Amino acid sequence: MLLPTLADPSDTEAIRFGERVLSHRQLATVASGLGRSLGSGRVAVWARPTIETCVAVVAALGAAAPVVPINPKVGERELEHILADSMPELVIAAPGDTLPDGLATLPRIDVDLTANGGGRTASEPSGEAPAFVVYTSGTTGPPKGVVLPRRAISSNLDALAEAWEWTSDDVVTHGLPLFHVHGLIIGVLGPLRRGGAVRHLGTFSTRAAAAELAGPATMMFGVPTMYHRLAADIEADPELAKSVSAARLLVSGSAALPAICHERIARATGQRIVERYGMTETLMNCSVRASGERRPGTVGPALDGVELRLVDDVGAPITDSGPAENGTDETIGEIEVRGPNLFLEYLNRPDATAEAFHDGWFRTGDMATRTPDGYVRIVGRRATDIIKSGGFKIGAGEVENALLEHPDVAEVAVAGRPDDDLGERIVAWVVPSAARPTAEELTDHVARLLTPHKRPRTVHFVEALPRNELGKVRKRDLR
Repeated sequence: MLLPTLADPSDTEAIRFGERVLSHRQLATVASGLGRSLGSGRVAVWARPTIETCVAVVAALGAAAPVVPINPKVGERELEHILADSMPELVIAAPGDTLPDGLATLPRIDVDLTANGGGRTASEPSGEAPAFVVYTSGTTGPPKGVVLPRRAISSNLDALAEAWEWTSDDVVTHGLPLFHVHGLIIGVLGPLRRGGAVRHLGTFSTRAAAAELAGPATMMFGVPTMYHRLAADIEADPELAKSVSAARLLVSGSAALPAICHERIARATGQRIVERYGMTETLMNCSVRASGERRPGTVGPALDGVELRLVDDVGAPITDSGPAENGTDETIGEIEVRGPNLFLEYLNRPDATAEAFHDGWFRTGDMATRTPDGYVRIVGRRATDIIKSGGFKIGAGEVENALLEHPDVAEVAVAGRPDDDLGERIVAWVVPSAARPTAEELTDHVARLLTPHKRPRTVHFVEALPRNELGKVRKRDLR
């Protein structure tokens, strides 16, 4: 069963948003009452960071109705595409939520936290039954609807529980959005499946997270931008650092966490952050284990049940994880995965679904290296983060980490740009800290830490980097 606590609930806390709390028994009762109004067709959920969003998702899953989470900041054109593509039967929202015009034609149900049970209890669907249709960010076209089956969610959450030693005694805190797999599936359904609790911060702040970790919270989920803020705040306030040091596990994902951020948090708290790697289509593929070695810059080995391999430019598996021909780097390959964690299809896109697979393996588009003992280091996306310059294959992430070690660099993004001589040249966009370095100073810094061919050829100083809701830099928007 995807959420066993719905059938056998306890009176322990399940979900908390500030002063608004539901126990597992209350959640089961309210979700059952809401489920009475649902059919088995897809339902859209207006996924604001509220307790009502969590109830709506749990109710739909209990009624075997696939959930289409809607980003509250969605644009008109994107919303029009999502609704036309997924064709939900209705929309669920919190009372008082103002919905955009695009949702006005759908029947609306407001979540009533006082509703009693007694609604329709669906029999547990098969593992292949769709649970979610989550829309990915479109880069070359409209977003694609990733259809996630129930077996992907249950198997992946159980694999994470094994890796993180996650039990019903754990309380997770986070401030992640609830329209994406990180915040919603891992950050809400994960604690509920374990029989534990989630305490959502609404909006992330170091002080709020530290307050939870000083109390009942044992785990925190976040993205690198959150940990960057956390590092700065705990260095300035020893009391905050003391609260954060009480955590059992700090987990980072959705983008690579710079090594310098690892070290700053470790120095202030004694905590070594656990990194994991996943995608909408695959949920989580890798993670550093709670009891394993925490190596900055790596996302650990593959999770139990997940098969992972690296392939070269022609799709041949890479068996040698040692130095590449140039003698300076490990061999870089594209990650391919297979296992019960994979999605079913891109909704209404059989062409895109077929293109995403290679001999039964899902082609992630992410480039990485792998150590002999299985630790994976993500280098970047094939399309934007692998720079082919002067005959070398260079990972943008490695150059970014080197630049972040400079004391006058606050944030940075690196990408390749066409060059008549080199094929591509390395370009850096730098947000300076209080003191502004020179471009020559930064290029020399990289050449000294790495090798000269990895130094940026152009440096742009900017006030901020373009980011999406999860804090990832939108490199296609760099100018």
